[in-house]
Amino acid sequence: QVQLVESGGGLVQAGGSLRLSCAASGSVLGIYAMGWYRQAPGKQREMVATIRSSASSNYADSVKGRFTVSRDDAKNTVYLQMNSLKPEDTAVYYCTASKAGYVNWGQGTRVTVSS
Repeated sequence: QVQLVESGGGLVQAGGSLRLSCAASGSVLGIYAMGWYRQAPGKQREMVATIRSSASSNYADSVKGRFTVSRDDAKNTVYLQMNSLKPEDTAVYYCTASKAGYVNWGQGTRVTVSS
């Protein structure tokens, strides 16, 4: 099993920045992709950004140019740098780790952007 622990969420004003971190532990060998999803109140969960072991990344259109996903394999950690935050970025952000066709989820960290 893979355990994921997110940190870095909080309250920020519009235009501000936050950096989320997610540390993986347990059976981390074989993780080929990590990423971030979010779920806003009353909305479905959506992909924000993913990064593969090859370092190729993918972003939702709504965050392109503002968010950057990165990973430190030595620390089994994935990061999400969020700049120019908007109120519509308010959500619970979940870390994911994909291994052997299964997606592991963290517990989530809340991000609130005030206008």
